[in-house]
Amino acid sequence: MLTDTHCHLDFNKFDDDRGAVIQRALDAGVERILIPALDLESSKAVIRLAASHPNLFAAVGFHPTELDKWDDKSIENLREMIFPHPPPSPSGRGNKIIAIGEIGLDYYWVKEPEKQARQRQVLKEQLQFAREAGLPVIIHMREAGDVWFGQASVDLLDILTEWQSGLAAEGHPLAERPGVLHSFNGNLETAQKAIAHNFYIGVTGPVTYKNAEEKRQIIRQLPLERLLIETDAPFLTPVPHRGKRNEPAFVAHIADKIAEIHKTTREQTADITTANANRLFGWGG
Repeated sequence: MLTDTHCHLDFNKFDDDRGAVIQRALDAGVERILIPALDLESSKAVIRLAASHPNLFAAVGFHPTELDKWDDKSIENLREMIFPHPPPSPSGRGNKIIAIGEIGLDYYWVKEPEKQARQRQVLKEQLQFAREAGLPVIIHMREAGDVWFGQASVDLLDILTEWQSGLAAEGHPLAERPGVLHSFNGNLETAQKAIAHNFYIGVTGPVTYKNAEEKRQIIRQLPLERLLIETDAPFLTPVPHRGKRNEPAFVAHIADKIAEIHKTTREQTADITTANANRLFGWGG
């Protein structure tokens, strides 16, 4: 079975055929789909969508390019989503929220130093909230100019390693499964440092592109046990569907490419990456 660990299924590009998209994913062997949020309103939307189907799950949080919507009530609003009052179940959780995200740093769209500083501060606040909630994080990282390595990588690694090291020092269980660097577009050293702090690396459609040999070389040097497959649909459509809207069923093509890179089978790649997702998100197996 396959897992799509990052799909914006709530976007309006799916409004006309969302049910058919979900069914095609199931037919392709995709057993779980994780829908990340971008801000408060989309957090509400992904919770509602996840509640509508047994194979859908939600993540809540504020994307680094959406921080004009962040205020001093944002953490409390997220807390109320995860721990509603009164709690509808003994666990205290009445929904299918299994991660905080997508959060992180984006120096591609946000170039002003003061706004980048605010991104770092809000990221730290959301990481501390993830610690409180006991939920792993889905990390967005995009460099200025889309380069492989730059200041965003430096800043992000500094923040994440300090956070994860603190979790480990206090014996917090999240230290063993802190999160994933979603749709990873950094260099090998950044990936290896993240993995050393127990993060997973998300692989998306561009790994299938003809001009992506350098990306494939990086994936070849990373252990399968630390990879997740994700579509980031409706974006980043893999070959052979490039140019069309992406959808969860297409994770099969990403699994095929990873299998080719690691000289294994789609079945083994699917089994390992699905087990990785189960360990990270704790949604069962």
